[in-house]
Amino acid sequence: MKRFRIATAFLLLACLPAWAIQPFTADYDASWKGVQASARITLNSAGNDRWRYELSISNRLGSARQMTLFDENNGAFRPLSGLDTAQLLFKRSRVETTYDWSRLEARWSGDVKPDRTGPVRLMAGDLDGMLLNLALVRDVAAGKPLNYRLVDNGSARPQSYRVLGTETITVAGQARTATKIMRSSDNKQVIVWIVDGIPTPARILQRKDGKDELELTLRTVR
Repeated sequence: MKRFRIATAFLLLACLPAWAIQPFTADYDASWKGVQASARITLNSAGNDRWRYELSISNRLGSARQMTLFDENNGAFRPLSGLDTAQLLFKRSRVETTYDWSRLEARWSGDVKPDRTGPVRLMAGDLDGMLLNLALVRDVAAGKPLNYRLVDNGSARPQSYRVLGTETITVAGQARTATKIMRSSDNKQVIVWIVDGIPTPARILQRKDGKDELELTLRTVR
């Protein structure tokens, strides 16, 4: 019965337009800092045509949480504020981000270096690191170019993904065809697998200096 409910949830999600914003909860098997972990990504309404998008991950070494409040403006996801917290062993950090679209500037506060507080000039279409996941799902489904401007951690920089092809992966015990995309910059590499009809990446792999830093593999979504 449990498998039937999961399969039904995927079927219902597959019937939704790939670009429609709909609430969901996605649970992932994860590896973080080389240690097995559990992770969850949620998208929920925050009222007044705003949305709260959040990633939480934890293992025996610690926990981390990333949250973005955003709206949709002329078909584009627009970040309004962000909160990143982490606790690893005896070290804690908290960074808050504000996006002031009336002044077209982003600022950071909390545990940030003085040269990372901003302001950074905002441009239409700018995303933060969290919203990039939603944009990738939407744009892969629509066949759009995967070119973005990321405003995050006190800076603004372009990011482009290229499509590597398709690959069969297992999601909730089912074989699914995923579009595999990748970006590389300096010593970092990010690979993302996106399955049509699923509103969140089916798998994410982040590497640094040739070593896996973070891996998320979708277990269930509802």
